Amino acid sequence: MMLSRALSRISRITRRKNALGCRSLLSHRLDPLPISDGSSNTLGDSAQKEQLDPFSLVADELSVLANKLRQMVVAEVPKLASAAEYFFKIGVEGKRFRPTVLLLMATALNVHIPEPIPNDGPMATELRARQQRIAEITEMIHVASLLHDDVLDDADTRRGIKSLNFVMGNKVSVLAGDFLLSRACVALASLRNTEVVSLLATVVEHLVTGETMQMTTTTEQRCSMEYYLQKTYYKTASLISNSCKAVALLAGQTAEVATLAFEYGRNLGLAFQLIDDVLDFTGTSASLGKGSLSDIRHGIVTAPILFAMEEFPQLRAIIDEGFEDPKNVNLALEYLGKSRGIQRTRELAAQHANLAAEAIDSLPETDDEDVRRSRRALIDITQRVITRNK
Repeated sequence: MMLSRALSRISRITRRKNALGCRSLLSHRLDPLPISDGSSNTLGDSAQKEQLDPFSLVADELSVLANKLRQMVVAEVPKLASAAEYFFKIGVEGKRFRPTVLLLMATALNVHIPEPIPNDGPMATELRARQQRIAEITEMIHVASLLHDDVLDDADTRRGIKSLNFVMGNKVSVLAGDFLLSRACVALASLRNTEVVSLLATVVEHLVTGETMQMTTTTEQRCSMEYYLQKTYYKTASLISNSCKAVALLAGQTAEVATLAFEYGRNLGLAFQLIDDVLDFTGTSASLGKGSLSDIRHGIVTAPILFAMEEFPQLRAIIDEGFEDPKNVNLALEYLGKSRGIQRTRELAAQHANLAAEAIDSLPETDDEDVRRSRRALIDITQRVITRNK
C-alpha cells in the first residue's frame, strides 16, 4: 500500500516536472505556487505552525562535522594546508547549507528500509556515520568548486572576506581546490559503495561541464533559457541532488525513494541558484559577501535578463554586443528595471521550491516524530531558500 502510494506520487511529480521541463519553461506562464494547498501537503502545514529552525535540529552534528573537515584538510606543506583550510576556519565556514540538508535527509529517510536497521545500536551508528561522510564529501567538493570559480571569475571577495586567489594567488588557489577534491575522493572510496562513488564522481564531471558551458557559450546559447537551466543544474543542483540520492542509497532505500530524494535536491538547487541570480541584481556586496552585479559584468546572462529580453527584444542586441562596455551594463539594467524579469525569476524559483516540497511529502508515511520533524524542516528550507536576501 505504501509503495503504491509512493509510486503514484512519483508519477505525479514526474508529470509535473516534465510540464516544467526546459521547453515548457520557454513559455514562462508561471504562477507562484504555495508550498501547501491546505490539503495535500500536511507536512508543510505543520512546518508553518511549528516554526522549525532546520539548522538547530542538526547543530550538534554540524559542529562535529566542522571539526572533522578541519582535520581532513590538513596537509604536509604549510602553505597548502593554510590554503586548503581557508574556508573551513571558524567564522568563515558559512551556514553549512548542504550538510544541513543532507543530515536532515538522512533522518527523513529513516523508515521503510527493506532490511530494517535498528534505530539504535552499532548498525544504526555506522549508517549515520556513513551518511555524515556524504555531507563532509559534499562540502569539500562545494568549497573546491568555489576556489576554482573565484580564479576563473577573478573574484576578490568570498563569504565577506578576501578570496583565496586574491590573498595567495591563482596557482595556490587552484592547487588548494584540487587538494580538497583529492581528499573528497579518498573519503568517498572509504564508503565502498560503487553506486555512490559513481554518483559523486558524476557531480565533479557536471561541475566541470557546467563551467565550460558558461565559458564557451555562443550568442544563441547565451540567450537560451533551456541552455541556462541545463548549465544551472550542472553547476549548482547536481551536487545537492546526487548527494541526497547517495544518502538514500546508503540507507538501503528503494529506487523510488532515492528518486524522490534526488528530485528534492534537484529542485532545491535550481531554486537556490535562481534566487542567487536575483540577488546578484538586488543585493549589496555587504549582504552577499561578494561583489554584486558580478555575473553581468563578466558577461554571464542569467534568468532575470532572459525574462526581461522577452519583454524588450532590443535587449538581444546589447547581449550580442557584450558587456565589456559599462554603458551596455547600464542599458541592460534599465531594461531589467522596466521589466518583470526579477519577479518572474522569483516565480520560477517558487515553482521549483514547491516541487521540492512535494517530493518530501511523497515519501512513505511514518509515525516516527523525529522523521516527521526532519521532513518538516526540509520543507521549511524550501521557503527559506526563496525568501532569503543574502
